[in-house]
Amino acid sequence: MKRVVITGAGTINALGHSVPETLDAMREGRCGIGPLEFRDVERLSIRIGGQVHGFEATVHFNRQQLSLYDRFTQFTLIAAKEAIAQAGIEFTDELAAKSGVVLGTAGGGVSTWDDNYRSVYEDGKNRVHPFVVPKLMNNAATSHVSMQYNLRGPCYTVSTACASSNHAMSQAFSMVRSGMAPVMVTGGSESMLCFGGVKAWEGLRVMSRDACRPFSLGRNGMVQGEGAGIFVFEEYEHARARGADILCEVAGFAMTSDAADIVMPSKQGAARAMAGALADGGIALDEVGYINAHGTGTAANDKTECAAVADVFGPHADRLMISSTKSMHGHLIGGTGAVELLACIMALREGVIAPTIGYEEPDPECALDVVPNEAREADVSVVMSNAFAFGGLNAVLALRRV
Repeated sequence: MKRVVITGAGTINALGHSVPETLDAMREGRCGIGPLEFRDVERLSIRIGGQVHGFEATVHFNRQQLSLYDRFTQFTLIAAKEAIAQAGIEFTDELAAKSGVVLGTAGGGVSTWDDNYRSVYEDGKNRVHPFVVPKLMNNAATSHVSMQYNLRGPCYTVSTACASSNHAMSQAFSMVRSGMAPVMVTGGSESMLCFGGVKAWEGLRVMSRDACRPFSLGRNGMVQGEGAGIFVFEEYEHARARGADILCEVAGFAMTSDAADIVMPSKQGAARAMAGALADGGIALDEVGYINAHGTGTAANDKTECAAVADVFGPHADRLMISSTKSMHGHLIGGTGAVELLACIMALREGVIAPTIGYEEPDPECALDVVPNEAREADVSVVMSNAFAFGGLNAVLALRRV
C-alpha cells in the first residue's frame, strides 16, 4: 500500500477566512460563536451560532456563478482554492484524469431550500429559478470543484450527518493508498444557518442558548456553525518527486456503525472506531498524544466519548490530551471533521494543542485532560480526529508527523 500525505489545506469558518487566521484563533482560544444574523431570527429560541461574518459572495463570484452556488458550495470553492494553492499542484493531462474529489455535507443547499420554500409557500410565487435543483443538491460542491480544477477521476459526495467529512476524507485516503488515484481533493462543508435550518435543529432539544461548553459539568448543548475545510491528499512519492511541502501523513482510519439508536451515542461503536484507526495505521496506544474530540457539548455525547477513550487507551488515557474546537467555531455538522482536522495538523506541525474553551467546572464523567480554556505547547507525533454522527455512524482518522 502507498503512503498518503496532506500537501494543502484551506478553510473558511467562524474563526477565520483562511487557515492562518483559523489557527491564530485556535492558539488564542478565541470564540467565533455569537448572535445569528438572518431573516426571522427573532422567531427562533436559539439565536447563537458560529456564523461566517465579513464574507461578501459578490467579491468572489459573478452573478452567473451565484445563480448556481449555494452558500455551502461558495465556502467549498474558497477553501479549495486555498488548499490547492498551498499544495502548489496543477491538474493537467494524466494527473487530472486520475485525480478526484470526495466531499462531505449533511444538508447540502439548505439555504436554497429555505429561500425557495418561502418563495412558494409564503410569497405565493408559482415558479422557482430553473437551477434550484443543481444549486441545492448535496453533490453540487463536489461537482463544481471537479469542474473548476478539471478533476476527472473519482468524484462524489458523502452524507452521513456529523461524520460526513471524516467519512469523505477516509474514502479519499483509501483511494490514494490503494493506488486508485494519485491525488484527491477532500474535506467537507456546511451552511445550515438560516431560519429553517436552525428551526429543525431546535426541535431536537440538543441546542444551547448561550455557549458550547464541551466536557464541562454545566454544559447544556451544542451550537451550530458553518464553513468548509478542504485538503489535498497526495501519494507520498508523488509529493516528494515534485518537492511539495508535506503537512503530515494520514496514517489510518476506521468506520463503524452503532446499529443501536438514531440519536443516542454508543460507547462501543466509538471505541471500535478509535481502535480500528489505530490498528489500520499500525499505531501503538502510547504513540497517540492528542485527540480532537467529537465533543459536541451535549450531556450524552461528551461522557460517552470520554468513556470510549478510557476503554480504548486504558492507563494511557490519563496521559492523552483531548479537546473540542467546537467550543470555538461551533458544530459544522457535515463540515465539522474537516475544520477540526486543522487543529490536528497544528498539533503535529507546530506543537500547539487547541483548547476546549468555555470550560467552567470538571465533570467526573469526563475525567480526562481536556486542555481547558488555554492552548498548550506539546510535542506530539500521532493524533486522532473523532466524528460520531446521528444514526450511529462513526469515522476516525489518525495522522502522523512526517
